[in-house]
Amino acid sequence: MLYLLGGALFVGISLGLFGSGGSILTVPVLVYLLDHPEKIAIAESLGIVGGIALLGSIPHARRNLVDWRNVLFFGVPGMLGTYLGAWVSRFVSGGVQLVVFGGVVLVAAVMMMMRWSKLHQGPRKPRSVLHIGIDGLLVGVLTGFVGVGGGFLIVPALFLLGGLSMHLAVGTSLVIIALKSFTGFFKYNQILGDSGLAVDWATIGFFVVMGMVGTQLGHRIGQRLSPDRLRKSFAMVLVLVGIFIISKEVPALLGS
Repeated sequence: MLYLLGGALFVGISLGLFGSGGSILTVPVLVYLLDHPEKIAIAESLGIVGGIALLGSIPHARRNLVDWRNVLFFGVPGMLGTYLGAWVSRFVSGGVQLVVFGGVVLVAAVMMMMRWSKLHQGPRKPRSVLHIGIDGLLVGVLTGFVGVGGGFLIVPALFLLGGLSMHLAVGTSLVIIALKSFTGFFKYNQILGDSGLAVDWATIGFFVVMGMVGTQLGHRIGQRLSPDRLRKSFAMVLVLVGIFIISKEVPALLGS
């Protein structure tokens, strides 16, 4: 119970501090702290991330801080990509997914340390609908395959390449993450059902509720600390998590 409470709060606090990237910790918490099987953990992560993103998007939508054009042109291809990524996952082992996940964690760390610094340069000229759709499709495949919301990719893409303000990018990203995550969650439930497996709904509900509490705590903590120092510290945490996952799963795969 202590691991469950601590893991859920940590995920929420990370989301509140950084606006994206926090949900990337959900799968490691479920697998390594709660001992959930890999594929079940990925499915549960999608449900948790989708729930937190949906609830978090409501205040943004009420303040008109959601760009529905980008939700359509980025989110719909993202949903298709997520469905495809979840479908492909049935042909590989959970260990392979975790190795890929570890690589994604390391990429997220590098982006938090480097690419996010470019946000101070301001948005560029908006991209074409085709390019927006391709971005959404690719991020969606990643979401479906390894169970991450992809906010660390979506927010910079909407801001730097989509021409949105930072506030609009964050609000729009939350809606897109919710759509993609629920699509992947739906497909994973079909896949798990075919294998006689099922997600733990109590864990999903608890993580969503405590994740929202943690998000509020993260907002308050973030107001008192240096954003740049926080991002660099969190990036280092992600590096350690990524190295841990890869070092644990690769030998297991090679020995199998």
